[in-house]
Amino acid sequence: MKKLGTIDLEILELAIKENGTFNENNLENSELKRLGVGKILDSLASLKDRKFISLNMDGSFSITDIAREILWSNSIPTWVKILRLLQIKSCGMEQICDTIKIVKKEAEEELEKLRKNQFVLMSPQRQDGKIIKIYEILPEGIDKIDKTEEGGFNTEETKTGIDITNILDNIVKDVNNLQIEKSEKLNIIEKLFEIKNKLKI
Repeated sequence: MKKLGTIDLEILELAIKENGTFNENNLENSELKRLGVGKILDSLASLKDRKFISLNMDGSFSITDIAREILWSNSIPTWVKILRLLQIKSCGMEQICDTIKIVKKEAEEELEKLRKNQFVLMSPQRQDGKIIKIYEILPEGIDKIDKTEEGGFNTEETKTGIDITNILDNIVKDVNNLQIEKSEKLNIIEKLFEIKNKLKI
């Protein structure tokens, strides 16, 4: 993925919101106007150079398929979109859902998988008198997303790792409930953790 800055993201989000095409009026009526004309023009030129937007005959701009493939294509797994977004900036749940256009339930499920795999960190922050859960990408998450850019993403890879982790965790719980000597329990649990370590999950 070609790197996006926070302003790049805002402009592309505006394009998505306006059904793919936006003009000067849309920019003027958005939060982007705070940046000033010069900064907006620089950002538009940069996005155009990288083929993320195209200039239309009437002076409007359209988002390209290349840009859609970053965060808004149905062919990209949700967990990849979330990690890519968090590479650009830390976000709360609502912002994640609004940006990549997914429902809250799906976002919660995917974030929980990513958190269990130690790809993202959730930390509560106070904003406007409310406690908001803010998600940020961890070094392991950056590693993961970098690997997907090089070798493509396997949609089952993250899911499989989490499934195996859950199975092993359930076995540990079952072992703890067995009516056997404590030393035997510890011996079995130790072996299960060895399996986890070897599988790197």
